Amino acid sequence: MVRDKNDISEEIIITEAPEMLERVVGVDRISRTVKGGRRIRFRALIIIGDRNGKVGMGVAKANDVQTAIAKAKNKANKSMIEVPIVNDSIAHEVMQVFGTTRVILKPAPKGHSIIAGGAVRSVVELCGIKNIVSKSLGSSNAINNATATFLALQQLKINPVKRGQK
Repeated sequence: MVRDKNDISEEIIITEAPEMLERVVGVDRISRTVKGGRRIRFRALIIIGDRNGKVGMGVAKANDVQTAIAKAKNKANKSMIEVPIVNDSIAHEVMQVFGTTRVILKPAPKGHSIIAGGAVRSVVELCGIKNIVSKSLGSSNAINNATATFLALQQLKINPVKRGQK
């Protein structure tokens, strides 16, 4: 088939990024006292993920709720990490301390589901992990719990070195 130069019927393939799901974990009203009274602002904690191994977390403050959520979502997009998922769970046990919060994540067999609460559950679900056991000790602060979980997921490796082995 001979094409003339006026024939510009090229096929354009657009590959879309997988749809990111977002979850607003918390919106808090915060205030500071100044000379004229109190200044009220809002703080939002957002978790975004594609349920396929990518997750991000963002915290932002603004004068109104919608702006705080938009800023937090932007920060979450910038802080995306990839989490290695093995058999719908994590490869090995991991523990992380952030502030006064300690989060322990343990792999679970298929069909066990997600045993987690609050902010830990949001991070793990949006990451795409389907079977996990977690325990959050210490503070019940949602931001500290989410940050500790996020840092724990960053520590994961596919083939961990067991103690006593090289």
